[in-house]
Amino acid sequence: MAFAPEYVRHVLNENFEDAKALFLEPLLAIHAAHLVMLAECDIVGAEDARRIRDAVVGVCRDTVRASRYDGSCEDLFFFVERLVAERAGDVAGRLHTARSRNDIDMTMYRMRQREFVLDLLAATLDLRATLLDIAAAHLETIFPAHTHTQRAQPTTLAHYLLGVVEQLDRDGERLRAAFASTNRSPLGACAITGTAFPIDRARTSSLLGFDAPTGNTYGSIATVDYMLEALAAAAVTLVGLGRVVQDLLLWCTAEFRYLRLGEGFVQVSSIMPQKRNPVALEHARSIGSKALGQATAVMLSVHNTPFGDIVDTEDDLQPLVHHTFRDAVRAVTLVSASLKSATFDVAEMARRAKEGFITVTELADTLTRDHGLTFVQAHAIAAGLVEAQRVAPDRPLADQLVEVSARVVGRPIAYDAARLREILCPTHFVHVRETPGGPAPSQTVEAVREGRDRLVADHDWLTTTRDRLARADRARQSALEAL
Repeated sequence: MAFAPEYVRHVLNENFEDAKALFLEPLLAIHAAHLVMLAECDIVGAEDARRIRDAVVGVCRDTVRASRYDGSCEDLFFFVERLVAERAGDVAGRLHTARSRNDIDMTMYRMRQREFVLDLLAATLDLRATLLDIAAAHLETIFPAHTHTQRAQPTTLAHYLLGVVEQLDRDGERLRAAFASTNRSPLGACAITGTAFPIDRARTSSLLGFDAPTGNTYGSIATVDYMLEALAAAAVTLVGLGRVVQDLLLWCTAEFRYLRLGEGFVQVSSIMPQKRNPVALEHARSIGSKALGQATAVMLSVHNTPFGDIVDTEDDLQPLVHHTFRDAVRAVTLVSASLKSATFDVAEMARRAKEGFITVTELADTLTRDHGLTFVQAHAIAAGLVEAQRVAPDRPLADQLVEVSARVVGRPIAYDAARLREILCPTHFVHVRETPGGPAPSQTVEAVREGRDRLVADHDWLTTTRDRLARADRARQSALEAL
């Protein structure tokens, strides 16, 4: 069959180049696992299996990668099949017994995707470690938390960062769940209905490092939810990270002055010598947005495709899956690296926490505790005191409290100046907030410890999972050599 030049140029050539970069190794691994299984199930004889094995092993990866698409075959699968046939002769055709490009491709996609998921998980673990280290060093670093873009209440840098860490913890849970959905083998589903040959799907699944075969053979070929779940997990990670990066970039401004990136993560202006542009974080934001857009593009592309074989469509989408995860890793890694050498202006953060009456909630709380007021009454007194100070900032606060309380609740409430200073002190505000998960150092120091325990457990899971995949590679190689 001679393909039209437009189809070759715009589809087949592009897909061939993508497949060489992404799927040559998974394809050869599938050939090996399937051949071992066929031989063990007596579907292919021992002598033929050895001839096919030698031909598969003899495929030169460098030659394949250097080959240009010439239109003589449809795709990478047929190109490699031809190379195997050139070495093994007609017996090479036995390798394709009880399988199809459909289940081969879907298996390749999952093999590559599980690597993407693990790489992104590893990047988030590194970021968690960075944030936990910073949080542990800033348990007492007080700064204003913002709500509705306005300064709201004092908290600590540790408290803020631990909120980000918990978000990343949940990102890890989502990525591990996506790995579990991905790491099931479609091989043996064939075109869509399986086969009458007595194959052992569990054996090929094990040899390729999967946890188990997929179930329904139709769904093994038709479903894309495993892919979308992984992309969704990546997208949630990117959205969460993007919101944090937005804060960090604001903190780098002269107006905030909370954060200063290390010299290796800034650039100067070509015309304005004073500039320290936080370009690493800017790139992290744009790269993360790019990755999110790519994930969304995949979802939009598959949402109205038939529930059947979509391998041909996925040929065009797989590079987007790859780029989504590659760019997600880049963004997460950039943020982590940028923060490792960054410094925080602790004095400036503390100064801002003393402005704007952002501790006045504690005055309302204290009035409620000490004087039997409802919180609504105490809130009204605190609000009236803030307004009184705005109108007459030079008048003593203690005098204004007496006047406002008498007006609001019909009786004067008095605290001397020293007691008011204590109640309205940002450090006092933070230290008394020992709510589980709150900003008090008694809480955040424990949260850091728990975060590190979770991080160790997640690192162990990642190491164990990667080791299991490596053991499967070695077992497959041993089984192939033993044919």
